Amino acid sequence: MNMNSNLKKFVTTALFAALACAATMSIRIPTPGTGGYIHPGDAVVILSGVILGPGWGFLAAGIGSSMADLLGGYFIYIPITFAVKGIVAGIAGLIYQHMCKTSRSRYTAVILGGIADMAVVAGGYFLCEIPLYGASAAAASVPANLIQGLSGLIISFVLYPLLISVPDIRRITCRPHI
Repeated sequence: MNMNSNLKKFVTTALFAALACAATMSIRIPTPGTGGYIHPGDAVVILSGVILGPGWGFLAAGIGSSMADLLGGYFIYIPITFAVKGIVAGIAGLIYQHMCKTSRSRYTAVILGGIADMAVVAGGYFLCEIPLYGASAAAASVPANLIQGLSGLIISFVLYPLLISVPDIRRITCRPHI
């Protein structure tokens, strides 16, 4: 990768981090149990992995989502969010890289990334919230996290064709990433 490509990848990663933060903070529907909220940010998390690949996607999703926690006053969640959202983007990126042979398989990969989001977010936050709030409160957040993941899946599926219609974005998808 030459210097110009690295710079574009870095800038695109920063852009996706900013988008993840903004999308997470844009609409917040409160949930019971842990004081969390449902938001559309998971769509950007999934698309970070798909567009940037697992490594850069991990960074964009983790940094952007945890910045939303920092700015929103959810300080205790910053490391949890960084790990969970980063892992989601990493998995979505790996799935996409392995399935990006045809246009149809790319859309299937976005859907599978959304399903991975649902599982990792619901399971990851549940496990991390048990020591914080107890098993009952942690379990109360699972349905909301599943709804959030489903909305992320739907929104990412809708936004994916718009994003890949941008020539610079299309050029960096479905290539070997770090």
